[in-house]
Amino acid sequence: MPARLIEHINKHIQLSQPEIELLLSKVIVKSVKKKELLLKAGEVCNNQNFILKGCARNYIINEKGVEQTLQFGIENWWLTDYMSFSTQKPSHFYIQAIENSEIVSISKTNLDELYAAIPQLERYFRIVLQKSFAASQMRIMFLFTMSAEERYHHFNNVVPEFIQRVPQYMIASYLDFSAEFLSKIRAGKV
Repeated sequence: MPARLIEHINKHIQLSQPEIELLLSKVIVKSVKKKELLLKAGEVCNNQNFILKGCARNYIINEKGVEQTLQFGIENWWLTDYMSFSTQKPSHFYIQAIENSEIVSISKTNLDELYAAIPQLERYFRIVLQKSFAASQMRIMFLFTMSAEERYHHFNNVVPEFIQRVPQYMIASYLDFSAEFLSKIRAGKV
């Protein structure tokens, strides 16, 4: 039973026991292996994914064939392609497990049914979406206003758990510089 999901929801709204049971009947808990893709570019994103255990990322492959990490997710975070999920059009993104992970997935159809049956769930998902959007805005601001070294130190201070869990090349990609440059920053050579 995805108790972490219910705890996360209950931080923002209160669900009754029958509502919890209905919600749990509409989700799927799945194990995802390290490097396994939850979504590929060109596919429609049919699920929102809540990370019970593990770590994942959202990335693109740029015109040079290089992976560019856009977002990470760890325990108690949602990770999805909101554009593809809401429009049901093909995604531009990949979502990949960085570690062996346990994920709760909810389909668009089931989520829409839950919104009708439990209207306050819309409030919960609005809060989740607002937080995700705010984090994306802050990341864009940091990319435009901070030096590469400042971005790394800020990232390390705000989410230090990622430094140990995420491969360095993915962190470098997320911070918009090369893995070699990250090595120089970490060695104090910048």
